[in-house]
Amino acid sequence: MLQTILSIAGKPGLYKLVSRAKMSLIVEALDETHKRQPAFASDRVTSLADIAMFTDTEDVPLWQVLENVGKKEDYKAASINWRKASANELQEYFGEVLPNFDRDRVHNSDIKKLLQWYNILIASGITNFEEALKPTEGDNIDDRIEAADTAEEEA
Repeated sequence: MLQTILSIAGKPGLYKLVSRAKMSLIVEALDETHKRQPAFASDRVTSLADIAMFTDTEDVPLWQVLENVGKKEDYKAASINWRKASANELQEYFGEVLPNFDRDRVHNSDIKKLLQWYNILIASGITNFEEALKPTEGDNIDDRIEAADTAEEEA
């Protein structure tokens, strides 16, 4: 089953789409609490499958960047402390992961967020980033919500 992993603006961490309520989405935190909560239409909810990183040539889907980090780190937590790393350390590290990233449009805060999300996904046992995040052709968030509803009803 394709898991829909979401980021909600203003809320830390990542969330897994569980179901849909009348006026909201029901999401579950991808941390040790597994707390479920609603995400309303006023929240800026973004699927990680819809995010890409800028490069000098074309945008690279986030799942592919996470896969590169996973290969570099042997699918273990990131070796760099993203909270304390200097700008140069972040740029150098990310240059090893995505050599042709656009240094003008990819900010240090973007790299920190990527590493934070990578660590959350690894801690949650998600290591197949392509399966977890890559949208299928014609896929959109509404289709994934329907799939989550169906899976929840069948469970």
